[in-house]
Amino acid sequence: MPGKKVFLVDDDEDFVDVLQVTLESNGYEVATAHSGEEAREKIPGEKPDVIVLDVMMETDDAGFKTARWLRERDETSDIPLLMLTAVNQQYPMQFEADDMWLPVDKFLEKPVDGEELMREIEGVTD
Repeated sequence: MPGKKVFLVDDDEDFVDVLQVTLESNGYEVATAHSGEEAREKIPGEKPDVIVLDVMMETDDAGFKTARWLRERDETSDIPLLMLTAVNQQYPMQFEADDMWLPVDKFLEKPVDGEELMREIEGVTD
């Protein structure tokens, strides 16, 4: 939904830049971080409407840890989380959202195009 603030967290700066341009050109406000640690520092102050979070950043499970950290805090516990990652390409497992290990609203596989991401954002922010 244009006018919403999206917080993108991914260590691939080129990927973040492409998504940011796509989202901003469609009326979204975008804030970014390139690690789980940076996201934990910035997100509470940004108050985004939705967070798009990578898994493998400074560690292979940084996104999982960041998602759980966000869910444990009153100020961020209700923000929709979209986990966007290629982890299933590297590890032969299927990850699905659940309340304990992976407390996200949706798990999306990379690569994802901007149009698909916008549809998913709209789906969790309506």
